[in-house]
Amino acid sequence: MKRTIMMSAAAVAAATLVLAGCSSGTDTDPGGDGEVTGEVTITLAGWSLSTTPEFQILADAFHEQSPNVTVELVEYDATEYDTQMIADLAAGTAPDMYVQKNLKNFVTYQDGGQLLDVSSVAAELGDDVDGVDAYTVDGVTYAIPYRQDAWYLYYNKDLFDAAGIAYPDGSWTWDDYATAAEDLTAGLTTAGSDAKGTYQHGWQSVVQGFANAQSDGADLLSGDWEYLVPYYERAVALQDAGAQVDFGTLTTNSLTYQSQFGTQQAAMMPMGSWYVATLLAQQASGEAETFNWGFAPAPQFDDSTTDEPVTFADPTGIGINPAVDDDVAAAAMEFLTFVGSEDAASALAEIGITPAITNEAVTETFFGIEGVPTDELSQFAFSTHDVRPENPVDVNTVALQNILGDAHTAIMSGSVSPADGIAEAMDRAAAEVG
Repeated sequence: MKRTIMMSAAAVAAATLVLAGCSSGTDTDPGGDGEVTGEVTITLAGWSLSTTPEFQILADAFHEQSPNVTVELVEYDATEYDTQMIADLAAGTAPDMYVQKNLKNFVTYQDGGQLLDVSSVAAELGDDVDGVDAYTVDGVTYAIPYRQDAWYLYYNKDLFDAAGIAYPDGSWTWDDYATAAEDLTAGLTTAGSDAKGTYQHGWQSVVQGFANAQSDGADLLSGDWEYLVPYYERAVALQDAGAQVDFGTLTTNSLTYQSQFGTQQAAMMPMGSWYVATLLAQQASGEAETFNWGFAPAPQFDDSTTDEPVTFADPTGIGINPAVDDDVAAAAMEFLTFVGSEDAASALAEIGITPAITNEAVTETFFGIEGVPTDELSQFAFSTHDVRPENPVDVNTVALQNILGDAHTAIMSGSVSPADGIAEAMDRAAAEVG
């Protein structure tokens, strides 16, 4: 498996790849209190480094504060990240620090003894850092969050105008969203555009994440998933109505959500907050077209949650490979302390990433970026929401999500009805997981 190294801005060009337990030029305080006093190089795993700048931003901002510590980035494949990381940890070749890409596999690393105890860092964090509890098991914290995403509804104002449809106003239910998608498709066709009303990417999260967060009494771990059926019925109906690219076309043509929204093939798109940074970068580079856009709260189950919209997303945190030497661990702890700081949050907000801290200062930084929509609804969506984790921290999460992933593919491809697909998934959960 190929790994690509990217150096922080302060790293010398001749520096070489350093893997876990083998970092170069390290010295710690001889008194043994873990304080870093010499030149240290530590490695950090990331993915899609050319289009995901957050890792380099953290590395460079930290090095500016702690010039004796250099962070080197090790690139993994975004879609195979956890598979590759688990293999590298087993082989003893994993980086010193690695990102918890989602909560689904966190328990695999934690239960397998592949994460260092970072409770001392967590104890010093401010109360405004979101997501720490997700990485805490039996009172011990194993990762520090730097991002806390939320899913929004992105919309293209120019396409709405062309179709003659009113923008989202923050009060939409999913039925309102579906009606708007069909009306937009019809209006755009009349205007001579072949754009669809909406684009729902092929991930199971796009349907299941919202259903798990918003449905009364929903519990992914229970294996009782009937609450998913109406969400799937709506998604399939949008395909059948031609208001959404069908799942077969999406998968066969390997469509990306960035290109579908960024090249104005869809007027709306439910997607995570990380897409703000991506869209800004792609519009600046010319990879995405220039148009007026905004983001609104995700559609809701009903109007009872309009004042504080319910959405979902796992935090994104960083943990330490327990195979590292003590001197490397001390430097890594120092880095994680920075990761949980307002300085790190502001550095991330400057590129459109939603950090784990979203206080007034960070919010001001975020909306000060050129190109970020500053309308009242976008600001409301950013600052006001109830974000619920997509993946419960449990040993059965991976197995249950895999079953639900199979159901998602079968339902969205038209191989089975939503009701039958979910019923089959529930039977599998009872038989295979118990």
